[in-house]
Amino acid sequence: MTEHAWPEPGTGPAGHDSARTEGSDQPRERARRGGRNARGPQGPREPRRTVAELLESGELTLDDAKERARETVLRILTASQKSRRELEQALGRKGYPEHVVASVLDRFDEVGLVDDATYAETIVRTRHAERGLARRAIATELRRRGIDDDTAAGALDQLDEDDERDTAARLATRLIARTRGLDRDVRVRRAVGALARKGYAPGLAFGLVRDALMTEGEDTDDLDVGIE
Repeated sequence: MTEHAWPEPGTGPAGHDSARTEGSDQPRERARRGGRNARGPQGPREPRRTVAELLESGELTLDDAKERARETVLRILTASQKSRRELEQALGRKGYPEHVVASVLDRFDEVGLVDDATYAETIVRTRHAERGLARRAIATELRRRGIDDDTAAGALDQLDEDDERDTAARLATRLIARTRGLDRDVRVRRAVGALARKGYAPGLAFGLVRDALMTEGEDTDDLDVGIE
């Protein structure tokens, strides 16, 4: 019987693979060291220049910059309605200079595509109807979105105290219904806390939660202690 000779260590296919593996580690090592070769022969990429820098260098005309800004605003508004302030911030992050931003947004104002009053009214209406938010919580959102105080006040006039109370009462009833079987004080804390997070005053929230418990037949005689 003929005996087969086994390759010596480091020779043949096994040795060849071992050598290739060792060689393949070299680029990784260079990359770990952060050398220029890790980024290619041309070195690290230069940061993209802003629109303001392109305008200053003459590589971009003012009309071209305005057209780019206009297209950017249209893309944003196609996705969702925004306030003028939100659009200013979006264009500013993209490097558009203030005079370009102002000119473009002024035109959007003129044609009614940017209308803070209508936008604020939409927010008030949807946040109250769909999320049950109170005026205070909605006012905070309007401020965060860059709506000025006068415009926000006009939009919030859509809601009056009766609207808020009716919505809060419905919420209190649902919140109490979800916690049946739990300790009464736990139910009170959870429901009042949930209403407070929606912007309702603690006194109103507590009173409506107590009413909801009374409707279920819970004893609430001691719940008004220390509550205004």
